[in-house]
Amino acid sequence: MSNIHPTAIVSSNARIGDNIEVGPYAIIQDDVEIGNDCKIGPHAVIYDGARIGSRVKIFQGASIANLPQDLKFGNEQTFLYIGDDTVVREFAALHKGTTATGKTTIGSNCLLMAYTHIAHDCTVGDKVIIANAVQVAGHVEIEHTVIIGGLCAVHQFGKIGQHSMVGGGSMANADVPPYCMTSGYPARFMGLNVVGLRRRSFSDEDINAIKDAYRIFYQSGLIFSKAVEELKEKYSEHPLVKNIIQFIEKSDRGVIRR
Repeated sequence: MSNIHPTAIVSSNARIGDNIEVGPYAIIQDDVEIGNDCKIGPHAVIYDGARIGSRVKIFQGASIANLPQDLKFGNEQTFLYIGDDTVVREFAALHKGTTATGKTTIGSNCLLMAYTHIAHDCTVGDKVIIANAVQVAGHVEIEHTVIIGGLCAVHQFGKIGQHSMVGGGSMANADVPPYCMTSGYPARFMGLNVVGLRRRSFSDEDINAIKDAYRIFYQSGLIFSKAVEELKEKYSEHPLVKNIIQFIEKSDRGVIRR
């Protein structure tokens, strides 16, 4: 049984799962798919192209799969995907993709706090926490288990590496590599996210290897390309350090400075 408030406007063409709760004055348009056990808060709007998993909670006033803020967009069919068990808090604005990629993707078990903006063509991994009023520009890639503090901004085409923590108020105008913490405007490398890594059962051996990798990268005095070569020689078989190396090598905008 679903509980849809009589003031809500739900298209008969929308494909909606079982046990759905839709609050007062919410709007669900035609080309929408919603899984089971979801809650849609009052005044939330779910636009065409939304593909929402199961047990997702969307709070009041949120805007899901609205048109991208891209002047090149010509109302083509594109999508926004939200994985299972994700929470979207009040007044968040999540925009669907453009023809560049066709989609924006939010992973499972994420928490997007109030006033979060995720722009077109972004990819957000699983177990990501984005705090209040964070502004994520178009084409950004956020890997799994990232935490972004309140009032941060992430530059378009930027990348945020897995298990990193971006400090509140930071401006990430360069790529943030995995496992690290940032602070400042612009964001700067401030060391490892040690507390987060230990909470996620990283071993002391792995944490020390990551710490040494960043010592080589940021404190050895080598230019970044030479530091990467040294990392490859020293840690060619270490999977976590290889993640760092691969992230740095695929960075188009360059990584944050120390």
